[in-house]
Amino acid sequence: MAAQGSDIVLYTTQTPNGIKISITLEELGLPYKVEKIDISKNTQKEDWFLAINPNGRIPALTDKFTDGKTVNLFESGSIMQYLVERYDTEHKISYPKGTREYYDTNNWLFYQNAGVGPMQGQANHFGRYAPERIEYGVSRYVNETRRLYSVIDKHLASDKRPYLVGDKCTIADIAHWGWVAAAGWAGIEIDDFPNLKAWEERMAERSGVEKGRHVPDPHKIKELLKDKARMEKSAADARKWIQAGMKADGEKSGK
Repeated sequence: MAAQGSDIVLYTTQTPNGIKISITLEELGLPYKVEKIDISKNTQKEDWFLAINPNGRIPALTDKFTDGKTVNLFESGSIMQYLVERYDTEHKISYPKGTREYYDTNNWLFYQNAGVGPMQGQANHFGRYAPERIEYGVSRYVNETRRLYSVIDKHLASDKRPYLVGDKCTIADIAHWGWVAAAGWAGIEIDDFPNLKAWEERMAERSGVEKGRHVPDPHKIKELLKDKARMEKSAADARKWIQAGMKADGEKSGK
């Protein structure tokens, strides 16, 4: 993880989007420093952080650019593309630019960023964090996430693919992993998607995934999903600060 003299600083917390970047860094073997962002206290809304990411979300990353000045990166897919384009010269988790596999990797990377993440995130919100349960919202987003899962499941089943693109793990796989590992939190039964489940377990065996998933705190979603009482308490605790944050955002945008 952290190494003396590193120019890369990762601003993150323990979320599916956050661990995308720490896993990517570990898979590439890059030294980096970690700044834990306490989203329950809206640290990501403070001016110093907004100077890095104007949208006030994690993850964010800074690095010394080729001109010697600091470059600010935000949006997980953008950060992942930056890291492999600049540092993955051996194409450990990417393919050479311009190849068929390069564009296919982008297909699945954007599929996650525009589809799986937002839809599963809304399933989480309506199922766990909304002040009242709205069945239409829950059904809408859980079913859409299931549909997206089924597309990946069928894709992996074709030609018995070990990963989303070609025969190796890429940033497309890494982008999906944290979300799929947390499927149960969104009310999705992963056993309904055997190929996706096997892929998730295959990914979990990678040393880079194992190291990166515990940044900046231990990745405990699997253990949490086995304890209903802990799940309910965790959701209740998160619901309070999420609702407070939404209210604060609404008040600011209304000015």
